Amino acid sequence: MRLVAGPFAAFALLLAIAGVAKALRPLNTSRALRSAGLPSSAALVRLLGAAEAVLAVAALTVAGPIPAALVAISYASFAAFVGYAKARGLAISSCGCFGKPDTPPTNAHIVVNLGAAVLAAAAAISPGRSPLGQLTHSPGAGVPFTALVLVIAGLGYLALAEWPRLVAVLRLNPSREARI
Repeated sequence: MRLVAGPFAAFALLLAIAGVAKALRPLNTSRALRSAGLPSSAALVRLLGAAEAVLAVAALTVAGPIPAALVAISYASFAAFVGYAKARGLAISSCGCFGKPDTPPTNAHIVVNLGAAVLAAAAAISPGRSPLGQLTHSPGAGVPFTALVLVIAGLGYLALAEWPRLVAVLRLNPSREARI
């Protein structure tokens, strides 16, 4: 896992943040699930969000293939849901990833989620230390490893939560240069 420990930790961190957000603010995820004809009660979404957060903490702290494989399955499921919703033309104004009402699912969601699933699968196939274990054995007191994790997690968040809003704004207000 050494080669993918940083990116894997970043996506596990994002999974934890998204899980907590869904547990605290389940409405948008509930709406997205309902539009797809899936069970969608707020209590269920809160439970799923809490389970995501627990899984993410386990993936960050426990070595072995099982937590990484479960993270891979989670991200693959997210990608499949967004792909299904887009293919069916479902009116989903928000996927509820981070408990925000203004993050409509886009192709970026599919790409980022599939990338996270592949990284997690790679971590499951060649397990080593947990990301926390890797951090404690990293050079520079773990500062470079932590910086890598935070940068990748930040970029993942931007791709999932902010990129869709930027694209929507640009579509509504194209600049003069874009029209030329």
